[in-house]
Amino acid sequence: MFLELENLSIDLGEFKLSGVSLGVEEGDYVVVIGPTGSGKTVLIETINGFYTPERGRILMCGKDITSLPPEERGISVVYQDYVLFPHMSVYDNIAYGLRKRLKDEHRIEMKVKEVAEVLRIDHLFERIPTTLSGGEMQRVALARALVVRPRLLLMDEPFSALDVRTKEKLRKLVKSAIRTYNATVLHITHDFDDVFGLATKVAVMKDGKVLQVGEPEEVFSKPLGDFVADFVGTNVLRCKVEEVRDGMTILSCSGVRLYSLDSACLGEDVDVSIRPENIIVAREMVSSSAKNSFRGKVTEVVESGHLVWLSLSIGGVSLKVVITPNSRDLLGIEAEKELYVLFKAASVRILNG
Repeated sequence: MFLELENLSIDLGEFKLSGVSLGVEEGDYVVVIGPTGSGKTVLIETINGFYTPERGRILMCGKDITSLPPEERGISVVYQDYVLFPHMSVYDNIAYGLRKRLKDEHRIEMKVKEVAEVLRIDHLFERIPTTLSGGEMQRVALARALVVRPRLLLMDEPFSALDVRTKEKLRKLVKSAIRTYNATVLHITHDFDDVFGLATKVAVMKDGKVLQVGEPEEVFSKPLGDFVADFVGTNVLRCKVEEVRDGMTILSCSGVRLYSLDSACLGEDVDVSIRPENIIVAREMVSSSAKNSFRGKVTEVVESGHLVWLSLSIGGVSLKVVITPNSRDLLGIEAEKELYVLFKAASVRILNG
């Protein structure tokens, strides 16, 4: 295991860690999500050596680094507010960490040019940070972090101050740069697009604890517990298995009949999950291979950033659906409007028996 957190605990008053254990393989890109105050920033600052845990250990490649000072851990950090030196040029900002390790200016120049080309900022060398856009400043901060080839890269909300289009561009550049530099990453965020755009694993935190760790599809489709399900936006319904036939499990959920490809035993009470992005809405019934098709009523419409969340009532079942603002406008969606709802049997995941 590349990085092991063993039962980390620390209490800073408003923020804390409570027995956090987490394993990170070399080359992993782990995105940590959770509500404000859940301990995400305390976690990465403890890993970096800013805080000493009251209990527990931090191991890197099997070596206990819990008591090492930050400069001896081989870790780089990228923050949301860039933390660039305002009086230095872009080139000197990137070269800053290297100059503490190397004396050969020619080697420093080669390494700075290499990382700047990967992140497409080599044309900005003579500029100072105050003349740059937010996206440019974050690329400079990332270049400064990567140029020293850290064993571990920690990122604290690196895209939070950027607009949607800039975030999308920067995610692609980050993905390429991380691949080029073979970095292992722990990235905290509130933006689920970071999860699906970058993560190999996702960890969900609440109240200083890690509640679930796994691949994004696993965590978002099979959340453990009500909090994780609600936080990641997954619909979780309590159902009873009515029939099992032809490779299909047929469920009764508050009087609504659902079809799933997952297995369960006849008569069992089970929880099932349905991701909101896997649900299709239409003004009229459409011909489709989707086994689950219903007529429902919109009970709430909430716009959040570049997405629109719908609450739909289908018989005794309430479902959350996510669509784009453009789709909402095209369909004329508003509260109390009736819509057709469709989703495939493969989207109905049985969580337990």
